[in-house]
Amino acid sequence: MKRQKLGRGLDALLGEMDEAYENEGSQRDEILEISLKEIRANPFQPRKAFDETALNELAESIKNDGLLQPIVVSEDIDGYVIIAGERRFRASKLAKMKAIRAIVLNSDEQKMRQFALIENIQREELNAVELANAYGELLKIHDMTHDDLATMIHKSRTHITNTLRLLQLSSKTQKALLEKKITAGHAKVLVGLDEKEQQLMVNSIVGQKLSVREVEAMIKLKKTPEISSATQKEAIKYNFTNIKDKLELLGYKIKTGSNSLTINFDSESEIADFMSRIRD
Repeated sequence: MKRQKLGRGLDALLGEMDEAYENEGSQRDEILEISLKEIRANPFQPRKAFDETALNELAESIKNDGLLQPIVVSEDIDGYVIIAGERRFRASKLAKMKAIRAIVLNSDEQKMRQFALIENIQREELNAVELANAYGELLKIHDMTHDDLATMIHKSRTHITNTLRLLQLSSKTQKALLEKKITAGHAKVLVGLDEKEQQLMVNSIVGQKLSVREVEAMIKLKKTPEISSATQKEAIKYNFTNIKDKLELLGYKIKTGSNSLTINFDSESEIADFMSRIRD
């Protein structure tokens, strides 16, 4: 292992790492050059998808210019675990590098989980579903409100709440979002529909290339007739009193409802008599 002076703090190296974690790291003032074989991925890494094209581009950059920013690791029983910089680690492997520069922190599982979440959120490297899961994880770790989390990561409470709502989507709809068949805007509109309705809408979005506004209009139209129909049904109430009285004077058996009037006939002759009266 080669050692060299760090010369600047962890926060500077991690870019926009949240200031709440400014003093969480070790105070070591050195960077180690560690064999890639001794390093493994962070099991708490919220980011699951890594763009292959972007990784290859970074790998080429590392080949030509070297690694400009060290990764951050924690020492483990059988080597090191990545806290921040898994993308750089993966690209270095693609570049056929043997070792990588890394800052070593003393960190327990709780801090490893938090560092991984915060780094990815601040760097905006997560897709919408991963981001929702990351927010959910932070809420769970800290037992905090949406407002507290918004303050902690410098985002709006509305953004936090709307993103978390994506976790209510079915697994198939989440997959469509991850595969970029639908946008986050589409996904947020689908929240509240049942699984079957979501799938029908996703198929329509993909097949007809519907915009978010068009999807909103379709869902609104779908819900409106049901409400309108129920409202109309309750509103229809006719007064059959006068006609009922007149028909009963003529000897007919009458039943009435809120919007119906029924004449009961005992024989064909009664029907013929009634028809003749109508014609007259």
